[in-house]
Amino acid sequence: MKYKAIGESHLYSKAYSKGKKCVAKRVVVYVLKDFRSEAFRKADPLKRPLNRIGLTVTKKIGSAVERNRVRRIMREGYRAVDSKYQLAKGYLVVIVARGQIAGARSGDIERDLLYAFRSLDMIAGGPSVSQSKVKDGGGPVK
Repeated sequence: MKYKAIGESHLYSKAYSKGKKCVAKRVVVYVLKDFRSEAFRKADPLKRPLNRIGLTVTKKIGSAVERNRVRRIMREGYRAVDSKYQLAKGYLVVIVARGQIAGARSGDIERDLLYAFRSLDMIAGGPSVSQSKVKDGGGPVK
């Protein structure tokens, strides 16, 4: 399913300052309730609720080619988590790439996003973080 992108920069700032945050090995995820989600749901022909997604990759990650690859992998990781698990809808979700993401595969990002969404209580009916077994350092950074 295609997702709606966050278009306004002030929404990124709100998510950073007021949203809940989870830090994983390769990504940081910010989640904030979207007050315009009902308007987007009504505008959708199928009347489905949705999340608005924002991806952030800094120039510290590498060249433009590497940053675009990281964005593609983060999008695919989000799609995989969203299709396999029931993510809560009606939120602004900002995913920020960390330095360790360079050279990561989509499975690594998927594990990090799954850890983050579980710890932020975005997965409905799934086991909590303490019950889940996340491999390859998907847990919090020490």
